[in-house]
Amino acid sequence: MPAGVASPVGPLYLQLAGRLAEDIRRGRFKPDEALPSERALAEALDVSRVTARKAIDRLVEQGLVVRRHGSGNYIAPRLEQALNRLTSFSEELRQRGFAPASRWLARSVAAAAPQEQLALGLAAGAKVARLERLRLADDSVMSYELSVLPAAVLPDPAQVRDSLYAHLAARGRAPARAQQQLRALNADARLAGLLGVPPGQALLHITRIGFDADDRAVELTQSYCRSDVYTFVTEMRREPG
Repeated sequence: MPAGVASPVGPLYLQLAGRLAEDIRRGRFKPDEALPSERALAEALDVSRVTARKAIDRLVEQGLVVRRHGSGNYIAPRLEQALNRLTSFSEELRQRGFAPASRWLARSVAAAAPQEQLALGLAAGAKVARLERLRLADDSVMSYELSVLPAAVLPDPAQVRDSLYAHLAARGRAPARAQQQLRALNADARLAGLLGVPPGQALLHITRIGFDADDRAVELTQSYCRSDVYTFVTEMRREPG
């Protein structure tokens, strides 16, 4: 931790929040590690506790820090997900010791849009279930997700709790394979508000089409992941010769 916060621009608490945010992004603090208390920060950096408190408030607003009542402030989780393995968001988090959750925005059944018909191989006028939600890890928002499934696969989307794949598995309709496309985009005002990031911040946009064991498309999911808390990794091998 630096011995002081010096910057010619902006209120002192924003300078401190910016310095701490940079330390978090550079790995100075690890996911789920306790952040120094307001008092410790104030003493270490020679600032008032009010300044330290406002800086921590800023980090909480940015989703970099999670408050746990009665325990303290902790660095928000960062999810590293392999691209060569088909798992659900909930499975990935539980394997890493985090608590997954969903904040539901909408669940409905409606006619499929043209692009949904094409992706899922549906006839015109076919019904689909739509699930719109925020995905959380230890109360920290990680991504915004919109899933579309044929109504024959998911007739009642309100029955889905946290894990869509667990619900589909119980119905014998879980995806056996999937195709994914990844690209970068900047958060518009709506996505920024949902994810708690500044407008224009880089996001990872993932389009996934899942297929069942009979190779029928059963899922179209659009995920918008915060690039500051999500990392995707893959292993590549060079063919001999």
